[in-house]
Amino acid sequence: MLRALLSSVIISSMCFAPTFAQQATDAVAPEKDSQPSAFGYLTGPAQAALAAKEVGAPTRADNWMIAAANPLAVEAGAAVLKEGGTAADAVVAVQAVLGLVEPQSSGLGGGAFLVWYDATSDTLTTLDGRETAPLAVKPTLFQTDDGEPMGFWDAVVGGRSVGTPGTPMLMEEVHARWGRAEWSELFQTAILLAEEGFTVSERLALSVAEGAEHLQSFKRTADYFFPDGQALQAGDTLANIEYANTLRTIAAHGSAAFYHGPIADDIVATVRTAAGNPGVLSKTDLAIYRVIERDPVCVAYRTREVCGMGPPSSGALTVGQILGMLGRYDLAALGPDSAEAWRLIGDASRLAFADRGRYMADSDFVPMPTEGLTDAAYLNARADLLAGDDALPEVSAGLPQWDHAMLLADDTSLELPSTSHISIVDQYGNALSMTTTIENGFGSRLMVRGFLLNNELTDFSFNTHMDGLPIANRVEPGKRPRSSMSPTIVLQDGKPSLVIGSPGGSRIIGYVAQAIIAHIDWDMDVQQAVSMPHLVNRFGSYDLEGGTDAVNLETALVDMGYEVNARGLNSGLHAIQISDHLSGGADPRREGIAFGE
Repeated sequence: MLRALLSSVIISSMCFAPTFAQQATDAVAPEKDSQPSAFGYLTGPAQAALAAKEVGAPTRADNWMIAAANPLAVEAGAAVLKEGGTAADAVVAVQAVLGLVEPQSSGLGGGAFLVWYDATSDTLTTLDGRETAPLAVKPTLFQTDDGEPMGFWDAVVGGRSVGTPGTPMLMEEVHARWGRAEWSELFQTAILLAEEGFTVSERLALSVAEGAEHLQSFKRTADYFFPDGQALQAGDTLANIEYANTLRTIAAHGSAAFYHGPIADDIVATVRTAAGNPGVLSKTDLAIYRVIERDPVCVAYRTREVCGMGPPSSGALTVGQILGMLGRYDLAALGPDSAEAWRLIGDASRLAFADRGRYMADSDFVPMPTEGLTDAAYLNARADLLAGDDALPEVSAGLPQWDHAMLLADDTSLELPSTSHISIVDQYGNALSMTTTIENGFGSRLMVRGFLLNNELTDFSFNTHMDGLPIANRVEPGKRPRSSMSPTIVLQDGKPSLVIGSPGGSRIIGYVAQAIIAHIDWDMDVQQAVSMPHLVNRFGSYDLEGGTDAVNLETALVDMGYEVNARGLNSGLHAIQISDHLSGGADPRREGIAFGE
């Protein structure tokens, strides 16, 4: 059943299928320092970390650890940590490489949320590097001339969907606050890989093949991903001189060189002249962009505190609500094979998503009942609704306490999976959890100076009102669209015990909540927790990960009253457990690794 799940997880066609599993023993103890791989030239230890993941074993370390979505990015961050850098230094190197080798998921043209535990001050800080809507947007941005919502792809592809990027400034902000290494040196690995070329992974090649139609909408993008008219293939060597030059400029002059001057001019020109679907981003939007420090959202679960990013992310609130409602139920006794456990988890998720759809948005623009949504009495009252035996027939938003009254309509925005997640713990005891994105795979499909621009504005609701009531997550100038990104640090006795997060659109919330439950309640190590088959319920129907033991619960869940769908669920969880040592886990559905020393 689910405890014997590691060998049953089926990797979807979008994921890298490593060749190390059959030679795991040899790979864990390589005979030479480095050897070629599907990713190019990885060190022996990195090869060992990849092999450990494939046989379902967590990676162990004593001093520092990093878990991220591509081995080349992990190696870049590991080199920084090995030389005495902090997690804040390492994340800059990791993100710079991810933007090159995994451009479909994140990069300079996107945004991110970051949760930081500072060991010196024993404090938790969250930084909001989310994209912003241009000042010139109108409420009807994603509506047709007759007032109907646009088709999703009609909205995404082109300049209309591009928000002001936040990632470059967030990279600089975290380094300025907590870094030790020289800023300029943190880009050197990415610059070298971009100039000399990296080996195209199977996941990138498959992403290009599946996204061919929209990727070929714009010449610069098509020329990069379809050299000589042919789609990139796994094993190809791909250089990106423009990206190297962009990184070199940022390394020399800081993020200001991205938000002002020639790079900014090119971003704006590309957005505003995108054939067939131009946008309204301006140089002013770039010049006034700021990273915002926000209060972390923490909810008690068992003996832990689960902490993450508050609005405009719905991640910490919704994960926290799910766990807060489940706290009075004995999931440990039920176990991971119990349909009853999944009824409780599924309906707690549905209740939390109902609140998410009604209330959650950018709190700088829409009053948010954040404290009311996480209040123990409110969550206990919502948990009362879980006391039956069958699926809840109907679910609606609750009535959390507010300091004022407001009537809002439910949101209908679509959030598709892409994104990437980075977890790092350094030798000084600092912990970092960052989820980073350009939204949909390959974002807007617009390429500027070697990087792709986001399509983050499509995370807003295409409708502004429903039944005469305003929607909290509607488009407004300068507003940050609601996100499901859930970078999380779990505290025990005030200290980090788990650093975790995932890509996956609005299913991120379910992936992270499930992994936390698996680790805390079902006593799974971090590799087991991120590898276990997924069962996700957001809006009533239960998604079961096809080809895994999750489908064994289909009959029982149907009998409880759920509609059930077996499908691929392509998470990308990266987790680090902190105890007397560090244990890392990387999702087998993607190509990342956890590595440390």
